[in-house]
Amino acid sequence: MDRIARRFARVEPRRRARAPVLGLLSDLPRKNCWTLAEHAGDRSPDGLQHLLSRAKWDADAVRDDIRGFVVEQLHHDDAVLIVDETGDVKKGTATVGVQRQYTGTAGRIENSQVAVYLAYSTQRGHAAIDRELYVPRSWVGDAARCRAAGIPDTVGFATKPALAARMIGRALDAGVPASWVAGDEVYGGNSLLRTALEEREVGYVLAVACDHQITTHAGKFRADALVKQLPKRAWQKLSAGAGAKGHRFYDWALVDIADDRPGHRHLLVRRNRRTGELAFYRCYSADRVPLSILVKVAGRRWTIEETFQSGKGLAGLDEHQVRRWTSWHRWVTLAMLAHAFLAAATADERAPKQPPDGLIPLTCNEIQHLFTTLVTQTSHPVTHRLRWSEWRRRHQARSQTSHYQRQAAQT
Repeated sequence: MDRIARRFARVEPRRRARAPVLGLLSDLPRKNCWTLAEHAGDRSPDGLQHLLSRAKWDADAVRDDIRGFVVEQLHHDDAVLIVDETGDVKKGTATVGVQRQYTGTAGRIENSQVAVYLAYSTQRGHAAIDRELYVPRSWVGDAARCRAAGIPDTVGFATKPALAARMIGRALDAGVPASWVAGDEVYGGNSLLRTALEEREVGYVLAVACDHQITTHAGKFRADALVKQLPKRAWQKLSAGAGAKGHRFYDWALVDIADDRPGHRHLLVRRNRRTGELAFYRCYSADRVPLSILVKVAGRRWTIEETFQSGKGLAGLDEHQVRRWTSWHRWVTLAMLAHAFLAAATADERAPKQPPDGLIPLTCNEIQHLFTTLVTQTSHPVTHRLRWSEWRRRHQARSQTSHYQRQAAQT
């Protein structure tokens, strides 16, 4: 908290910001303004709502502090920047950025809010270091709706790959030491993102679809068509990294891409040794690198999924109940800060020595449990709990009355 203290204009919001971060690190079953305020001992959520909406502090500057903290704590020579999006299912139409769209969280088209994240991943750990809210075209074309949600006039429509390029650029401009970028098909199929990375001479291993067109010295082919022409000797068995059940072994093959521009470009193909399922990656590096390095980068992409899982499950990344642009950025930034603390503490505990025989290394889940139990566990009197019960019921009664009145007026 000392790292971000200078980002607050007044001492009151700086002190108040500590309480929701501790609440996000707690074992509360639900984490929103109501539960975090009750956990902090406040009489109502008004103070926390003020912190998220009207108080003067710079969430983007705090994001930069988080990035510096994560890089400092998790720094390693094999660092990879990973981009991916995640969605939060939402009701209604007033929450900023919400519309019916596909989200991997639900696995279908759903009324949801989608954001793109950038994660910093090394052997020591991984954590999110940047975020961009995806604002659909349906929002950008409705100025009144954007104003109601507090979206700045300077915000226009940007695709997810464009948001990813923006975050990667910010990280590299800030001096983040990373030589590789990884991402899924949404980003691998975008030529503008690939060109931007190549201009910076930053290597990438980006997934592409099976129908992605690949130009070789023999002509232009679909990625899956090229695989059928590969001889048996082209495949090598390599590990994509250690998983929960051991090393993840696949068969891998590499095909050169014909291109007159500087650098080395390849199509990397992964084949499941049991099912034969294929996956394709478009690769670039300024200097020639061995297949094992490309495989290692491709295998690192899954760590952003773990970042989402732990960020949501442990730090309340997706449990916000805020509607406006500023509030969303502030909530997500504080959640990223809480998760970055867990990632750094886990890396620090793992670094000195191996765990005793019969024990796995400490995880973010276990660090959170120990931190909550031994350091931050709070105990409030019965009167505090009863006062909050009365506050919730009164607020819900007002909301119910308002809904019935609105329904009657519409009828």
